[in-house]
Amino acid sequence: MAERSERTAEEREAARRERERRRAGVFNEPDPFDDFADVGAEDRRPHRGAAESAPAPADPLPPISPPARAQASRRAAASQTEPPPTEAYEIGDAPSDPFDHGTEGAADAPHAAGRDDDPGDFEDEPSHDPGAGDDGPLFEDEVPSGTRRVSRLQADGPGRRRPAGRTRGQRRPGRPPRERTAAKRTGRSHSWVGRGVAAVVLLIVAAIIWLAVEVYQPFGTSPHGSVTVVVPARTGAHQIGNLLARQGVIPSGFFFELRATLAGDRGKLRSGTYHLQEGMSYGAVLTKLTTPPPVAKTSDLTITPGHTRGQVSALLHKQGLKGSYLAATRSSPLLDPHAYGAPRSVRSLEGFLFPDTFRLVDPVKISALVDDQLRDFKQHFAQVNLGYARSKHLTAYDVLTIASLISGEAATTHDLPLVSSVIYNRLRDGMPLGLDSTTRYATGNFTGPLTDSQLHSPSPYNTRVHTGLPPTPIDSPSMADIQAAAHPAQTNYLYFFTKPCTNRSVFATNYTQFLNLVAADRRTHC
Repeated sequence: MAERSERTAEEREAARRERERRRAGVFNEPDPFDDFADVGAEDRRPHRGAAESAPAPADPLPPISPPARAQASRRAAASQTEPPPTEAYEIGDAPSDPFDHGTEGAADAPHAAGRDDDPGDFEDEPSHDPGAGDDGPLFEDEVPSGTRRVSRLQADGPGRRRPAGRTRGQRRPGRPPRERTAAKRTGRSHSWVGRGVAAVVLLIVAAIIWLAVEVYQPFGTSPHGSVTVVVPARTGAHQIGNLLARQGVIPSGFFFELRATLAGDRGKLRSGTYHLQEGMSYGAVLTKLTTPPPVAKTSDLTITPGHTRGQVSALLHKQGLKGSYLAATRSSPLLDPHAYGAPRSVRSLEGFLFPDTFRLVDPVKISALVDDQLRDFKQHFAQVNLGYARSKHLTAYDVLTIASLISGEAATTHDLPLVSSVIYNRLRDGMPLGLDSTTRYATGNFTGPLTDSQLHSPSPYNTRVHTGLPPTPIDSPSMADIQAAAHPAQTNYLYFFTKPCTNRSVFATNYTQFLNLVAADRRTHC
């Protein structure tokens, strides 16, 4: 125990001398070998006693110079902990507790262990009041020991100093680096998404504005010229739009259809003939095509069956109609006689001018009347069954010619199929038809008695001289005449005549019977 006491006293003396040096400013660097663990047990006592009065024992070891002490301190610190490449240790930044050697307490543990192997050295020493004694507190003016990490730039000098606690590459306190980078990337992505959405919205708005300008044409148009457009019946908005666009009335059929749809006028478009202009607006055209035309003044004109082209022309002339009916009925783009089997020598529309009552807009035009007659013929003649006539090697034109003969010869509707059977039987037997109606057509004598010269004329229409059918029909037959020509009665009649004053026809199977019937019904007057 004496040896331990002497060692303790020596250490206390060394500590006292070190305090004096520090007060004098001789050495300001902490001694790594001075653990302060064994210091203060005796000095902290209020009465030093014999320790102060006793002569100082000889120092067994030479005192350690401050430079050597600092170098040893640095070697000890380096041996305990290797600082990172970008950091250094700075002295004097440890906690204020003299017995806690810095935040890295494990690094200083070996030095304390080297100074005193006995952990119970301080157990017998009472606590010491820092203010007691002549020399004042034990740790007065001492710099706390310990280390802290600083950057090399911080230690290089005041010109390149960083704030304490930050090293090279370290970001400002607050958000962690990775979170900050993710937030920045998120912000960038949000920025691009916002820009994309804004661009799409602008494109949509621009498209809507352009579509509205194209459909509603707020800046107007420049109509010019004159265009006549015929809109056929049962034509839809799409076809009407394309028709108007082809003729230059509107710029686009698609936008016309769209405008009609938006305005609710798709089902209100009317057929007919319209006098329009080029470059009109969609609204103006829709107004024209959806407005009912004013009721036009019309006249009814009736063409009776059995009349020739010349007879109808004379009647129309008497009624004051302007134009030539004969010229208008020579040909027409609406009907081609050769399509019905007419010979190439045919140069008129005789027989195709259907008799009916027509309502024509005033003033009545000859061309409008002829067009209506031809349309009526095509519509009615398409309903006739020509099977029986074709079995007899007759064409549609032949049936139409026979119908015109029946119309000129039959006195009543009852007689129509009987007269047709006589014509079929004579054609079958190769006999001349011997009809007065064909001679009257050739000579133009429709009312007076036929003369001998007329009955023996060489005209191809004189069926007394020539066999077979005449070159063309001789009048305009009715639908009943056409049906009788296509479906004759099944008889053996070869002759017939109409009784005077009775408007009845008498038929005979041979010439002798025919002469007897004529003699029996001979009348001089009615």
